[in-house]
Amino acid sequence: MDQRVSLITLAVDDLKASAAFYEALGWTREPGEEGIVAFDLIGQTIGLYPRADLARDMGLEPSDVGGFSGITLAHNLPSNAEVDALYQRFLDAGGRGIKPPHEVFWGGYTSYVADLDGHVWELACNPFSPLGPKGEFQWGGA
Repeated sequence: MDQRVSLITLAVDDLKASAAFYEALGWTREPGEEGIVAFDLIGQTIGLYPRADLARDMGLEPSDVGGFSGITLAHNLPSNAEVDALYQRFLDAGGRGIKPPHEVFWGGYTSYVADLDGHVWELACNPFSPLGPKGEFQWGGA
């Protein structure tokens, strides 16, 4: 298996509201079929898909899909000031602040926010893993 994640699908309660939330962060929606919204990232795509439909696809009840599962989505930025600005942008778009931006023991700067459906994002600046030329995260800078 190749070391890659191609598509991350987030179960959402209100597709239109969730799409508007990510668009308020500055993301651009990709053209696609009705019932799913996709945002291309650097090397991956995030898809928004109605919770009931995703549950049906997996053979589960909608109440069995979602909530904090121990997974966070991380968005790394090149500076602490950009972490602060993006944290505020999440809040302005209707997201929920979990932990405001702060310095951490390992020498970085991080914060946690949740989108409209409770998907948790870490917004961080990691001075030991500088971003690549296209803004891609590279563990250890390599």
